[in-house]
Amino acid sequence: MTNPVDFEPPVLPDPNVNRTLIQQAVAFEVRGRVSAVAGESVEIEGMTAPIGSICELKSQDGAITRSRVIGFRGVRPILAPLERLNALAAGDSVRLVDTTLKLRVGPSLCGRVIDAFGQPVDGKPLPKDLMTVDAEREPPESLERPSIDTPLQTGIRAIDTMLTCGQGQRLGIFAGSGVGKSTLLGMLARGSNADRIVIGMVGERGREVQEFLNQALGDAGFARSVVVVATSDRPAAQRVSAAWTATAIAEAFRDQGENVLLLLDSVTRFAMAQRELGLAAGEPPTTRGYPPSVFNMLPRLVERAGRTQRGSITAFYTVLVEGDDHNEPIADALRGLLDGHFVLSRDLAARAHWPPIDILHSLSRLQPNLVSREALQAAAITRQHLSEYHRHADLISIGAYRQGSDPRVDAAIAMREPLNLFLQQEATQITKLEDSTRMLMQLASAQPVPTQVNANVSAQPPPAVSAVGESSGIVTS
Repeated sequence: MTNPVDFEPPVLPDPNVNRTLIQQAVAFEVRGRVSAVAGESVEIEGMTAPIGSICELKSQDGAITRSRVIGFRGVRPILAPLERLNALAAGDSVRLVDTTLKLRVGPSLCGRVIDAFGQPVDGKPLPKDLMTVDAEREPPESLERPSIDTPLQTGIRAIDTMLTCGQGQRLGIFAGSGVGKSTLLGMLARGSNADRIVIGMVGERGREVQEFLNQALGDAGFARSVVVVATSDRPAAQRVSAAWTATAIAEAFRDQGENVLLLLDSVTRFAMAQRELGLAAGEPPTTRGYPPSVFNMLPRLVERAGRTQRGSITAFYTVLVEGDDHNEPIADALRGLLDGHFVLSRDLAARAHWPPIDILHSLSRLQPNLVSREALQAAAITRQHLSEYHRHADLISIGAYRQGSDPRVDAAIAMREPLNLFLQQEATQITKLEDSTRMLMQLASAQPVPTQVNANVSAQPPPAVSAVGESSGIVTS
């Protein structure tokens, strides 16, 4: 006989979930057939569907392949497969599944790894208490976005003090291959004080997924994270969908009143996947082969992040600059769309300076609104030291500079090693925001600052009144 104490009642499904599924169900069936296949695009006849619709292709052996409508050739829809095509032939059946991609999300999804369709890839079933949402939705209206005035702790001293981020800010991480983007993302996930973390791995190597989960993210970071994966071997349509899926999950958490950290690696591979789809749909290639749809989708992607009346999404988008060219089309477009950017320097990485953030070429547009006047002055003085040393680095390295020639350069040389030690940090080390700020202010006041630097800083009004100008080393927009 079962002990009544050990009896657990069955978990009943949420009626709101079932109600939503019934309301969103398609009450009729639309069917067509395959007319032609060219590369990674499938042309169908006998039916029509809106752009973005999800269809199922059924081959003669019974295999089903999901696909998405990406355009039209005449009156015939063009589909991009979301999965590998298997033995598809002309005349095979096509069925409309839904007009949009639907996902199931909720707090119990944390600690899970899913694919671009929201399906688990870790071998475990999905929880039963998830709500259904659309993978693509409109960004919040501009007047519904409150001001960003609360700093976000990242645990990284170089960012928290010199490039302070706010809850709801959108930033880019610009770097070439192998410079340390994934390591920096892991540091952000572990050190952030966000309520939830959503990580989108778009176009990454399959080997890197497990390494990122075990080494970069860690158990503590993974416990409050949802990881969306679409590796480089997946079809282009699936890689594009993974970015929308990660953003939709972050939006669902934000709508519940939480502060979310969204890490998307990388937006460049998202753009490359959309380039494949655009060219397959017949779009004309423009700058470096990118069709117009790529530059139309980038603002739609980044504008969905940000702060609303309910919560916030602080987003970091990695940008893989081709050939270390920071003016290539995707990087150049995103610099104008985001609220700041971090540049990772290959030269700093070669000198084992980790994280290799180039402070002088990076900026946070909202920093003056997030920190105190004293902290802003300390960051301005530090930038001045770094800039002076950088300008005279060649003379200093060959011994041509004579001590006492310029008090500003003397101060920069004296602060060189202390600042380098402060800006460097081990990947497993987390520093609280208050501690980082206090350390920087102590460093900035440790050496006598030239009169010109003091004048530039002290002449500025408080950040709440006016942004600090370029003379203090912080550029705002």
